[in-house]
Amino acid sequence: QQVKDIEGLIADGVDLLVIAAIDGESLSQVLAEAKEENIPVISYDRLIMNTDAVSYYVSFDNYTVGKLQGEFVRDQLDLDNATGPFNIEFTAGDPADNNAGFFFNGAYDVLKPYIDKGTLVVPSGQTSFDQVATKAWDTATAMSRFQNILGSNYSDGTQLDVALCSNDSTALGVTQAIGTDYAGSNSVIITGQDGDEANLANIVDGKQTMTVYKAVANEAVATLDLGVALLNGETPDAGLIDKAGWSFECAYDTSSYDNGTGVIPSFLLVPTVVTKDNIQKELVDTGYYTMDENGYPHPAN
Repeated sequence: QQVKDIEGLIADGVDLLVIAAIDGESLSQVLAEAKEENIPVISYDRLIMNTDAVSYYVSFDNYTVGKLQGEFVRDQLDLDNATGPFNIEFTAGDPADNNAGFFFNGAYDVLKPYIDKGTLVVPSGQTSFDQVATKAWDTATAMSRFQNILGSNYSDGTQLDVALCSNDSTALGVTQAIGTDYAGSNSVIITGQDGDEANLANIVDGKQTMTVYKAVANEAVATLDLGVALLNGETPDAGLIDKAGWSFECAYDTSSYDNGTGVIPSFLLVPTVVTKDNIQKELVDTGYYTMDENGYPHPAN
């Protein structure tokens, strides 16, 4: 359907395409038509792969999302000073989503030194992206896989200390699995990303430890200003950030995001760690969420 939508827009003679790809691997053919018509393309949030038609990429810094998760675990367990060993399991995202690898690598690169020296241990042995990936970011799939991990590695009373989950939909499944299948009484550190409503409720209730929040309203502002610059015939670069005067942090990157045809110039926003302690400050006081009478956050619009 998205291919048909894009074909229709090209036929209508649009001057700019902003595309939030449903499947980043399936648009190369239709975007070849856009390139023939000299229509610039902004890839929004998910990088469109294997096409030289993409002009720019706007997203949050996906590697930093994972890095923040890894650093959170490092600091919570005081890994630089503790001897451990602490047990950790990883749950990553959809192999078809280019972002998923960046999320996983960002976290794993922070934690690998501690795994190498034995402070962190992965009882399941599953440490590669392919082993821990979750098709379609599906909650039920994540839950089922984690139930298997718990049954195979933790049923003898082994303590699970950390469930490093790349996003909230997988964290939801992992939290459910821990609730039903984990015999330990300790509080497991569970990471996430997105600020999904159910997960924020779990954070309030102490079932999930943190999420990485991406203020998509800011992502939209950056995309709008980039689009206007392109329509004005400009070739935007780092100067756009200064010119636009955004109230949020953003970096211009020309090295990280290769879509298979070359590196795509990228505007990358910085995400925020949200915990029970700062949920009011980061989500409610900023106007993104409202708090109900029971202390649970809900999206403001």
